[in-house]
Amino acid sequence: MNSQRLARRDTAAPPAGRAAPARPGDDSPEEDLHDGSITDRYLVRMLGRFLLPYRWQLACILALLLAVSGLNLLLPYLVMEAVDGPISQGRLDDLAPFGAAYILTIAFIFLLRFAYTFWLQTIGQNALLNLRQTLYEHIIRQDMAYFNKTPVGKITARMSNDIEALTELLSTSIVMVASNMLTLMGIIVVMFLLNWRLALISLVTLPVTIGLSLYFRRIIRGISMRFHKLIGDYQAFLNEQFGGMLIVQLFARQQRTLDEFEAVNSRYYGVHTELRDVYTLYASLLQFTTTIGLGIVLYGGGSGVLAGWASLGALIAFIDYTRRTFEPVMQLSEQFAQIQTAFSAGERVARMLSVSSSIKEPAQPVALTHFDRTLAFEKVVFGYEADYPVLRGIDLRIRADERVAIVGATGAGKTSLVKLLARYYDVQGGRVCIGGVDIRDLSLADLRRYVTVVPQNPYCFNGTIADNLRLFDPSVTYEQMVAAAETACAHPFIMALPGGYDYALLPGGGNLSHGQRQLLALARALIHSPHSILVLDEATSNIDTETEALIQAGLKQVLAQRTSLIIAHRLSTIRDADRIIVMRLGEIIEEGTHDSLLALDGTYAALYHRQFEEITLTAAPATATATATAPDAALATGQPG
Repeated sequence: MNSQRLARRDTAAPPAGRAAPARPGDDSPEEDLHDGSITDRYLVRMLGRFLLPYRWQLACILALLLAVSGLNLLLPYLVMEAVDGPISQGRLDDLAPFGAAYILTIAFIFLLRFAYTFWLQTIGQNALLNLRQTLYEHIIRQDMAYFNKTPVGKITARMSNDIEALTELLSTSIVMVASNMLTLMGIIVVMFLLNWRLALISLVTLPVTIGLSLYFRRIIRGISMRFHKLIGDYQAFLNEQFGGMLIVQLFARQQRTLDEFEAVNSRYYGVHTELRDVYTLYASLLQFTTTIGLGIVLYGGGSGVLAGWASLGALIAFIDYTRRTFEPVMQLSEQFAQIQTAFSAGERVARMLSVSSSIKEPAQPVALTHFDRTLAFEKVVFGYEADYPVLRGIDLRIRADERVAIVGATGAGKTSLVKLLARYYDVQGGRVCIGGVDIRDLSLADLRRYVTVVPQNPYCFNGTIADNLRLFDPSVTYEQMVAAAETACAHPFIMALPGGYDYALLPGGGNLSHGQRQLLALARALIHSPHSILVLDEATSNIDTETEALIQAGLKQVLAQRTSLIIAHRLSTIRDADRIIVMRLGEIIEEGTHDSLLALDGTYAALYHRQFEEITLTAAPATATATATAPDAALATGQPG
């Protein structure tokens, strides 16, 4: 029932003009590639690129592996020589050298195996350190469209679970694979050199074993791919639900989200169970094949001893060799699920590394020797989806140090202009220029030093208020922080907190109000970009009227020395702007000063009068209530009545 409900919800069409939200199980950008684009050979080359700096150490490890494999082959040979020599001839005193050689061989095997395992694990961890760093660097360089389409839980799964699976591959599985493969090839060569008849008998079931391994390899690989995808879906679901817990509880969605979790958890359990069942069947079949093979060797080799074309010592040695032939395959089977899981994890990491950002750094960025703060949007066309343009041929020129306000209904395209200016997205037609230079010709680092955006929903990192103002840059002084906080009117509320600027914030700034986080974001922008173009994207939407008045007074001097764009719904905050742009459905429909637009009596005037009427209607009952309960109000404010 739950699965059916989820299926109906996931297949529902999104509203016209809007993309469906990402849900667990949706394909993220790195999953849009064809399934055959990432092969095992490609994954080996990818890992090899990170192992290349350690090629000489790996060559030494290979030599140690060869030595261990050779010593392992020596043990059955020593048994054969002892049986056919001193034991069969009754010279027990001559057994001492064979026993000593056997013990020394085992000791050398232990020392060499310890050395190459420790060495390889060290190299593997160093290689994965570089891989993890490369993946993180690649992710943070993606454009905003990537983060809008890819759930955070999936990105976290790549950085944690998938990398951890590769850690097991390089530190453990690769040792066993290399060692067992060398041992297997060495055993086959030695057996044919000693007795080709016994060798053929001993290897009669080996093709069956290899066939089973190839068959189950494909099945286990497919299940492992689904298993790792579900891990990403699982983490994405948890991230979404816990991040939106306020909405879950506010609308009493606990039972519904519990049902959804049950469906995700059931799929996770089902794939894990399927992987267990297939692996168990594979290991059982290998064990059965091994037993049959040893029985064939015992019967055929015993017949050879009686017929005279094999010695008793050779039979004992070949039984050992046969067991050692199946041992590598059995050990590989024990590592098989881990190897396939690692390769499927590596495939997902490779897919993420294959995703390229649509925002490209210019090959030869233009250096702005003289920062001209003029802006120009020239016939700009843009849409988040190809068939749904948000901006339709915008032409807008902003003079240096001009304060321009942009207003309009929700969906008019105001914030999209900001995203294009900061180059979170690229235009699909036309161009955006700073000082006459197309922003696509500027390096991203320079562009975002020239353009500072104070977003509507600012984010706070784990740490203190000072950490969030400095952005963990130790070169920012305390005096700079205080000056910026005073300009943004954040200083009074900061000093009222326990510890002041050393007050520790919860994740996302959960122990601050939305308005306080906006004040911090404004102060942060003033600290790190004191002379840039400033964009306020509804930056005062969650601040009370009194604080807003203080901020406007504090910013008046700052805005006078820089080009600024102010996006606002509350028209009272932009009356002093040099120019007001009115947008509707991605087009500019009106332009002028506050007074000229009121005189025009168009869309802006209608918006302004509507807001004025709403404020008047809201204020009237409040005034009446305040008059009727003046003593109570005096007590509430702490002022004398």
